[in-house]
Amino acid sequence: MAMLSAPRPQGPLVWFHAASVGETNAVTPLIKEIRRRGIAVVLTTGTTTSARVAAERLGSAVVHQYVPLDFKPAVSRFLEYWQPDLAIIAESEIWPMTIIELGRRHIPQVLVNGRLSDRTFARWRRRPSLADALFENLALVIAQSDVDAERFRTLGALPVTVSGNLKVDNDAPPHDPRDLREYRQQIGARKTWAAISTFEGEENAAGTVHQALKERTGLLTIIVPRHPERCDAIEAALVAKGLTVARRTRGDPVTPEVDILLGDTIGEMGLYLRLTEVAFVGRSLFAEGGQNPLEPAMLGCAVLSGGNVQNFRETYQMLAKNGSAKIVRDTEMLAKGVNYLLANDDMRRSMIDAGTRNRATDAGRADGDDEGPRPLHQPACGEGAAGAAP
Repeated sequence: MAMLSAPRPQGPLVWFHAASVGETNAVTPLIKEIRRRGIAVVLTTGTTTSARVAAERLGSAVVHQYVPLDFKPAVSRFLEYWQPDLAIIAESEIWPMTIIELGRRHIPQVLVNGRLSDRTFARWRRRPSLADALFENLALVIAQSDVDAERFRTLGALPVTVSGNLKVDNDAPPHDPRDLREYRQQIGARKTWAAISTFEGEENAAGTVHQALKERTGLLTIIVPRHPERCDAIEAALVAKGLTVARRTRGDPVTPEVDILLGDTIGEMGLYLRLTEVAFVGRSLFAEGGQNPLEPAMLGCAVLSGGNVQNFRETYQMLAKNGSAKIVRDTEMLAKGVNYLLANDDMRRSMIDAGTRNRATDAGRADGDDEGPRPLHQPACGEGAAGAAP
């Protein structure tokens, strides 16, 4: 049960719920706009990681609490204490008891950035009576895509509108210019690529890619796991492969001998992505679901991903259509894709331009030091791609 660890602010109050880091980042601009109008906000999240991100990006502007378990006593206690005037829930969080208790108290509830995966939609369709009884409680659903909107309507939600993905409209992830400058000085002329939001197995794949390309390119590989608490085990596995690892939390310098920069911190994706122009987005090679590719695209990276991107199908379709993302099937194809993009400036630049064409990212770099993505140098004479473009 969530602990009620702060006093309720006076006056109108909006309850925001954002399950994880991505949802927290997505609703941050909306929260800031509501706070600008003088309305108090209590923000709940489901993980310690997202709680830290909320503290970094919103600070004292909101009251943070951990979300109550979806049981009637916990939800009732939470609602009786906070007495929200409106509940705004991000993305695919469908909690039956919470929805019912909000409806029973006649508290309007809005689902923003709404999406329903294939699996979730199929599960609710097998229980149409329950779905209708729940979804009719939603005062408004703002869906990410036309497909998501039709799915919500099928399950009984009305009204439903489409806004696109809120993460497209979010600010580029922040960074410390001093840290960026220091890392760039340490990296020098080395080529780089990043494997971000990785899940189990993908760090090992990134290490294999590094071993395949290092002799040819002098490569530095940046790995940023989705769950930093796994980093001790990840480091041990990479060292067992004969790789030298520098960790951000230890302040290890990136010397010429370092193979892997392990990004084991929270809220610094903006730093890691500004160190490269090629990014593989994880939870897509061996795990299902995918992770959102918009941050690397908006920060000037050519995007690679595995094929298991069901949760972000429309986003990847958009990026693939405009030429800013490519799909790889396995570790070997990932190595070929990374090598091809590092060795072919025109293709890499074309993908980067496609990803940023409809997005004004200058504000995300306007710190007086960040002149744009770190340039990748021309391959040495006679150096070619290891294979065809992905």
